[in-house]
Amino acid sequence: MLLAALVSVLATLALCSFGRAWLGLVVGPLVFLIWMAFAGMNGFVVWPLVGLTLVGATLTGVPDLRRSLVTGPAMRLLTPMFPNISETERVALEAGTVWFEAELFRGAPDWKQLLDFQAPALTAAEAAFLENEVTTVCHMTDPTRVDELGDLPPEVWAYLKSNKFLGLIIPEAYGGLGFKARAISEIITRCSSHNVTLAVTVMLPSSLGPAELLLHYGTPEQRTTWLPRLADGTEVPAFALTEPNAGSDAGGLTSRGVLEMGDWKGERVLGLRLTWNKRYITLAPVATILGLAVQVEDPDALLSEERHRGITCVLVPTDLDGVEVGRRHDPLGVKFINGPTTGQDVFVPLDHVIGGESGIGSGWRMLMDCLSAGRALSLPGLAAGGTQTTSRAVSAYGELRQQFGMSIARFEGVEEALARIHGDTWWIDAARRLTAGAVASGESPSVVSAIMKAWTTDAMRDVVNDGMDVMAGAGICRGPRNVLAGFYQALPIGITVEGANILTRTLIVFGQGALRCHPFAFEEMEAARAGDLETFDRCFSGHVGHIVSTGARSVVNNLTGAFLIQTPLDGLAGRSLQRLTRASAAFALVAEGAMATLGGDLKRRERLTGRLADALAGLYFGSACVKRWVDAGRNESERPLFEYGIGRALHDVESALDSVLRNLPNRPAAWLLRAFALPFGVRAQPAKDELLERVVRAVAIPEVRDELTASVVLPEADQPGLGTLESALQAVRAAVPAQKKLGQARRAGRLERQEGESAWDAGVRLGVLDEAEAQLVRLAEVAREDAIQVDAYDAQAYRARCGA
Repeated sequence: MLLAALVSVLATLALCSFGRAWLGLVVGPLVFLIWMAFAGMNGFVVWPLVGLTLVGATLTGVPDLRRSLVTGPAMRLLTPMFPNISETERVALEAGTVWFEAELFRGAPDWKQLLDFQAPALTAAEAAFLENEVTTVCHMTDPTRVDELGDLPPEVWAYLKSNKFLGLIIPEAYGGLGFKARAISEIITRCSSHNVTLAVTVMLPSSLGPAELLLHYGTPEQRTTWLPRLADGTEVPAFALTEPNAGSDAGGLTSRGVLEMGDWKGERVLGLRLTWNKRYITLAPVATILGLAVQVEDPDALLSEERHRGITCVLVPTDLDGVEVGRRHDPLGVKFINGPTTGQDVFVPLDHVIGGESGIGSGWRMLMDCLSAGRALSLPGLAAGGTQTTSRAVSAYGELRQQFGMSIARFEGVEEALARIHGDTWWIDAARRLTAGAVASGESPSVVSAIMKAWTTDAMRDVVNDGMDVMAGAGICRGPRNVLAGFYQALPIGITVEGANILTRTLIVFGQGALRCHPFAFEEMEAARAGDLETFDRCFSGHVGHIVSTGARSVVNNLTGAFLIQTPLDGLAGRSLQRLTRASAAFALVAEGAMATLGGDLKRRERLTGRLADALAGLYFGSACVKRWVDAGRNESERPLFEYGIGRALHDVESALDSVLRNLPNRPAAWLLRAFALPFGVRAQPAKDELLERVVRAVAIPEVRDELTASVVLPEADQPGLGTLESALQAVRAAVPAQKKLGQARRAGRLERQEGESAWDAGVRLGVLDEAEAQLVRLAEVAREDAIQVDAYDAQAYRARCGA
C-alpha cells in the first residue's frame, strides 16, 4: 500500500509540475486505486472509488458538463468577490505592455527568452553624443555656480538648446536627434553622475511631457507645428498634472476646461476655457509651452450629448492672458526649476487639444501609456548615476583616508558599508540596463517601470546614506569638495516624484501586476463580469490547473533543493536560475493564496500587497543580475558583485513571502501555503562577511571599479571633489611599491629618521629609495592630504552662501 501511494503521489506531482494538472489529478488516484484492487483490496471499496474518479474526470473533461455543473456555479459565486475597478484604474491597468515580468508571475520562467533578448546597440551618433556633448555639458556645469545662481548657468542652457538636449526623443524629421531609450537612459545616468539639477533639466523633456504626447497622439499639424520648436529649444516644455487635491488620484482633478466659442487671433472659434491650479511642476517657471491635464466639460452639448468628457491633455502657451508661471518651489535646496502654475479663464482653440477633437477625454490613457516608458528611464537613470558616483568617490576616500596608521577601508565596519555600496550600485545598474534595453526594443512595461522607479530610488537612498557614514565629516560639510551632499539632498525628491514610492509599492506594482501579468486572472474576472461563461470556463479551468501545477512544482523544487530544474546555463549562473525558478513558483503560489482567501479585499490590504510587490521586484532584479553577468561573459573578477546581487534578490523574495505568510489573515491557508512554498523557512540569507570582503577587494581592482562606475563623467583632475579624489588615488597607488620598501625598512629597524625629516627623505639618505621613488611618495602624500580636506568659509563668504 505504501508503495502504491508513493507511485501515485509521484505520478501526480510529475504530471502537475509539468503543467498537466488535470491529467495528474486523475491519473494519480487511478494508479493508486487500480494498484490496490489488484493487490487484493476489497473490490466493493476500490471500484466505486475508481468510478467516482472517472465521473470527476468526465465532469471536468467534458466542456458542456463542466460549464453546467462546475464553472457556471463558480462564476456566480466568484463574481461578487472580484474587486471593483474604476474607469481610471482600468485605463492604468491596460496601459503599457507586459514583458518578462509575466514569466515571473507564471512560476516557471522561460529563462531562454530572457537570455536570448538583446537590446539594440547604440548607434554611432548616440555613442558620439555620449562621449562628446554629454561630457562637455557635464564639464561646463559647475555645481557650486548652480547653487549660487539657483539654476543652470546661461551658457549651459544655451548649450543644451543648441545641441538639442531638449529634443533627444524627437525624430530627426522634426529637427530632433531621434535617440532610442538605451541612449536616453545612458545620457540621464551620466548627467546624474555629475549634477542633479543638470540631470533633471535634461530628463524632463524626454520623459512624460508635450514631446512624448505629441509623438504618440498629436495630429500631423500639431507635430509639424510644435516638435521642431521643442527640438531646438525655442519652446521650453513642462507638463502640469499634480494639484493640491489631486496627486496620485488623478481622478480627483479639479482643473477644468469648458467647451465654448471664443476669440482666437481675431476669429470666433470653438475651444476650451481653462482654469487650473497646479503645483510641483518641473520647468513650469521657465516654460513657454505647458502640457496641461484638465477635466473637460461640454455643458452646451457643442460636440456631443455627453456633458462630462473626461481628462484631456491640452497645449497652452504661457504668454496667453490669464496664465501664471514664474514662482518657484524650493525642493530641499536642489536647484532644478520646479514650481506652481495657475490659469484663470484662459482660452485655447480646439486644435490645442493633443490629438484634436478625438483627443478629448483620452488624456488619462495618454498619460498612463507614456508614463510607463518614461518612468522606466528617468529616475532609474538618476539612481544609477548617483550611486555610481557615490561608489567611485567613497572607494577612493576609503583608501585615502587613514586612521590608526591604515586606510579606513581596511576596517571591517567600513568594509561592510563599502560592500553594500558597491553591491547595490551593481544591482541597480543591472536592472537599469535590462529595462532600458526592453524599452528600446519597443516595450512599454508598466509594472517593470513602477518597480524600477520605486526600488532604484529606495536603493539609492541606502547607498548614499552608507556613503555619508563612510565619509563622515567630509560628507556633511557642504562645498565644492563634497561629492555626496547634492545626492543626499535629492534623495527624497526621487522617492516622491512620478508616484510616491509608498503608493507605488503598496498599490501599483502588485495590484497592476496581479491582473496584467497573471496568465488568467484579468480575463477571468472580465469574463465573469460580462457573463461570458465560455471564456470564464476556459480561464477558470486554466487557473485551477495553474494553481495545482504551481503547488506541485513548489513541492518538488523544495524537496529536491531545485537541483532538478533544467536551465540553459551551467555553473553559478545556472544554479542562480534554479533558485530564482524555485522563488518564482513560491511567489506565484503565495500570490494565488492571497488572492483566493482575500478576494477583492486584497486591494485594501496594502501591507500584504506591498510585501508581494517586494517579492516580485526581487525576482526582477535577480533576473537582471543573471542577465548582466552572463552578457558580460561571466567575468570572474566581477563574480563577487554578481553573488551579492543575486543573493540580495533571493533574500528579498523569500523574506517578503515569509512576511506575507506570517500576516495572512486566513491562518490555515497560510500554514498550508508555507508547507508548499517555504517549508524550510527563509533559506537565502544576507551576504556573509567573506563575500562582503571579496566585493570590496574586487572593486579595488581598477578595471572592475571602472566597469562598475562606467557611466560616471569624471571631472578634470584639478577639480575639487571627485577630481582631486581620483588624482590622489592614482598618486597613492603609483607610490605603493616605494611605500612597501619604506615599510619593510621600518620593520627591519633600518629607517631611522632625523628630527624633522620625512620618511621618504630618510629613505633616500639610507639608500632604501632612489630620488624618483621618493618623489612618488612625496606627491602621493601631498595629494592624499589635499583630497581629505573639507570646505570652510569666512563669515562673509558663509553669509553669501546662505543668501544673506
